[in-house]
Order: sequence, then C-alpha cells, then structure tokens
Amino acid sequence: LVHLIPVNPIREGGLNPKSRKRIMPDLLTEPPAIDPVYEALVYCNIPTIAERSMEGHAPHYFKLVSVQVLIRHGDRYPLYAIPKTKRPDIDCMLLPSRKPSHPQLEAFIKHMSKGSAAQMDGSLSSLPRYPSHSLCEMGELTQTGVVQHLRNGQLLREIYINKHKLLPSDWTGKQLYLETTGKSRTLQSALALLYTFLPDFDWKKINMRHQWSTIFCSGSCDCPMRNHYLEEEQRRQYSLRVKNNDLEKIYVDMAKIVGIPTRQLRASNPIDSLLCYFCHNVSFPCTKTGCIGMEHFKVIKRHQLEDERERQEKKIYFLYALLATHPLLNQTVNRLQRIAEGKKEEAFVLYSAHDVTLSPVLSALGITEARFPRFAARLVFELWQDGKKPKEHFIRILYNGADVTFQTSFCKDYYKRSSKPMCPLEKFVNFVKRDMFLVFNSTSYYDACRRRPL
Repeated sequence: LVHLIPVNPIREGGLNPKSRKRIMPDLLTEPPAIDPVYEALVYCNIPTIAERSMEGHAPHYFKLVSVQVLIRHGDRYPLYAIPKTKRPDIDCMLLPSRKPSHPQLEAFIKHMSKGSAAQMDGSLSSLPRYPSHSLCEMGELTQTGVVQHLRNGQLLREIYINKHKLLPSDWTGKQLYLETTGKSRTLQSALALLYTFLPDFDWKKINMRHQWSTIFCSGSCDCPMRNHYLEEEQRRQYSLRVKNNDLEKIYVDMAKIVGIPTRQLRASNPIDSLLCYFCHNVSFPCTKTGCIGMEHFKVIKRHQLEDERERQEKKIYFLYALLATHPLLNQTVNRLQRIAEGKKEEAFVLYSAHDVTLSPVLSALGITEARFPRFAARLVFELWQDGKKPKEHFIRILYNGADVTFQTSFCKDYYKRSSKPMCPLEKFVNFVKRDMFLVFNSTSYYDACRRRPL
C-alpha cells in the first residue's frame, strides 16, 4: 500500500496523542470506512510537513544512471465554476511573505522574469512562466502549486544531484529531456521543479518540448479501441452515478440552494470547484437560499472514491490505460535500453502532465493500490547499473516517494524469488514490448488498437 501521512493531522477532542491509550485493532473486523475528508486532504497535498521519500535508495555498489519523472501539475484554480455563485477568492500573485512559501520563491520569481533565452516549442513561448493574477484565472496554478513543485525539485536535488551526482555542476542541455502539455499550469510546474532541482538554473540550457496530447501519445495517437474502452468507462461511471441515491439527493439540494436545474449543477462538475474551496480553507459558497456545506462535499467526494474503487474492479479502465499509455511507456523503455547499452542519452527526463496522464500509467503498470494522483504527484523511474555485473541494469519505480516497484504486474513474481531490491530492466522491457498486448490477444500496439474484443 502507498501510505501517505495526513497533511493536517486532526486530534480527536483536542487531546494530546501521547495521552491516548493504544487500542490494538481487531484484525477480523471490516476495514475502516473511507474518510472523504482525510482523502481530500491527501489530494490537496498542502505543503506543511517535510516529506520522507525512498528515491535514490540502493545497495552501495549500484550506480544510478538515469531518472525519468512524470509529474502532475501543482494546486490550481478550478476548471469549472458553480453557476450563480461567487468564485473562490484566491490570489494567484506570488508573494514570498504569504503561506505556503519557500526559501527560494523570491529568487524563482526574479529568475522567471528573465526567461528570454529559453528554447520553447511553438505555443509554449507565449505562455507566462509563473502565475501573476490577483484573482486566479480558471485552471491557473496557485502559489501553493508553485511551492509544491519547488519542494519536489529540492527533494529530488538532494537525492539525485547532491548524493548521486546524476548531473555535474557543468551540466549541458543535452543531459535533459523536458516535455510539457500546452497549459500554463504544466509549464510553470515544470519550471518550478527544475529551478530547485538543477545544479544551476540556466535558461540557455532549457529546451522545453510541447506535447499536444494529455496522454503523451506523440505520433502514435490513432487507436480506435482505446477510444472504445474510454467510452465504455464513461458509461460505467454514468451507471454508478445514477444508482447513488444519496448523491442525487445532494445534487437536488445544492441545485435548490444555487437556483438552477439539477442537471446544470451536475454538468458544472461541482467537486472540482469545491475541492478548491476545501484545499484553500475558504468557506463554501452561499446564496440567499442557503449555503453549500461540508455534508454536500463529503457525499460527492465519497462517491468519487467509490467510483475509483469500482474502476479498479471492473477492468474497463485498465484496458483503456494499457492502450493510452503504451506510446509513453514505449518511449521510456526505448530510452532506458539505449542508456543501458552505453549510448549517451538524457540523464534526467521530466514530463509535466495531468491527472489524466498519471492515472492510466499507474493502472497500466498494475499499481492498483495507489491513490488517484494528488496535486504535484510524482512518478519516478530510476535506472541502476549493477557495479558487480556492469552489463546488468535494474529499475525502481516510485510514486510520491514510496517504492511501488514490486506492486507492478511485471515484477510481483520476481520479488518473491529474488533478494535483489529492484526489478531487472528486461522485465519492464518485455512488459511494454510484448505483455501489454496479451490481454487483447495481440502482439503489437497497432494490432491491439484495431482488434475488437471477443
């Protein structure tokens, strides 16, 4: 299981935790019900405590040769507004004196305003390098989102640069591969992470590539069966929602408060907006008729969690995920193979993306216990060389600092038979090049994308 520490531990009754008696859990009882408020706090990822991570851990005779990181952008303003309510009053100006902050936030702002020497693909060059509106625009990265990735970059720097010397002090642009979608929040998240990660942030060495697809399928996006499984998954989601009477009552009640038809409220995706109020500790919206409250929020969030659980069980999303992520995983595997063969390739790779990028990758890899990608989530692929047998290479996969290598479908069995603390690279290669297609009774991505299910 991926265990995450609550960002804001709530003490029951205000008691000091040391004064409470420990009660041994009864292992025969049902697992505790999911707490939607706790899960929402984890999702917010409010940067208040130092994070422990397992990145960079290996026996002393192993050498780290490459790191590939896939991130979700940081905390953002909602993409949707609840009709007839005042938008959450959140300032997207970066102010180092305002919490949450970071020791390098002020220097980051100054550096971002000088970015004329950077090489940016196409439309990326016209995007702002950091958020700067006194009232956030829809989907805009917030100060919290910037700080989340300044912290990510700092944590990865301490491990990969200071400890493992992944990049030298005189690093060049050829040692980096950087790619982002065309949204300001993903570009800005990437720049925040790079600013605290790189030994010396130099605009002349930054070459940011633009990826038009949120699933990073590049030139391999034509896949009819992927679209088929996505439509099936959307039907499953709809079916689960219409069966949830508690959810329907909450939507009806909220629609009355706001003064719009229930279907219009549902279409406005209220959880996206309510999560912003919740993460920023802003009161939920009120009208003359009443206020949207925590009970509304809990029911919608609980349904979202139930939807995630059913999604894992029904396997339709898994089939979508395999086809959606193969181009990106194939690109990753090809690069790792070239590095293992001794070819000069990028030592550090960063893909800056969205929840709809990370979620299918986790599913395709078989990491079913992982939570839905929180703000500023990171998925890391480490490539290691065995110092005793230099031709042997291994990978570790980490999600938000937790080692999930042996949760993957392709390395579960290996873990039972071996004492090595990581997975042979060829296991990952075979999975991406061959085993991903077995469930489709196919031998290639092209064939799996066109073969109708039996």
